[in-house]
Amino acid sequence: MEKELKYGDLVEQPISMHPKKFALWLFMVTVVMIFAALTSAYIVRQAEGNWLDYELPSIFWITSGIVVLSSVFLHWSYRSAKKDDLVQLRIGMVGAVVLGLAFLVGQWYSWVALVDREVFFVGNPAGSFLYVFTGLHALHLVSGVIFLIIVLISTFRYKVHSQSLNTMEMATTYWHFLGGLWIYLFMFLLLNH
Repeated sequence: MEKELKYGDLVEQPISMHPKKFALWLFMVTVVMIFAALTSAYIVRQAEGNWLDYELPSIFWITSGIVVLSSVFLHWSYRSAKKDDLVQLRIGMVGAVVLGLAFLVGQWYSWVALVDREVFFVGNPAGSFLYVFTGLHALHLVSGVIFLIIVLISTFRYKVHSQSLNTMEMATTYWHFLGGLWIYLFMFLLLNH
């Protein structure tokens, strides 16, 4: 005996995503578009000439390591949340927040190093682009650190665990995105400097 199919059986179920996650992904797409436009403008403007040659601050290597290490801490924290290991979750979150703050301090010192080399925001487009790249990324990183602090506080209120991972997943996605964005910018600057 054949089962009678109804119209509802033939309709595919839509892919669902939490609205906040969807908004985060849209935001990240806009950030990618902004930085893609800026890097394209950098290449076009560099080809026009009148471009200051200077050495990138060596602290960029250190901050790159810091941002990668912070992502490792955050991923460890996320995996701990999935296992309901709240102690490891908190340790990982504290590590990610501290390293995120260290990255921001490192970015400040990179600007100090640029000023010491007489590379300023005004005067030459090469310096202007570098300050815009690092400043805009730092601004997004500040929002990421705030997000991590919110999640860290939530871990002490027992709001992050294996049955409640949405905020943790969003913070992890955003932080890994910011880390990847920095690595992209740093590699772009190394290759196009």
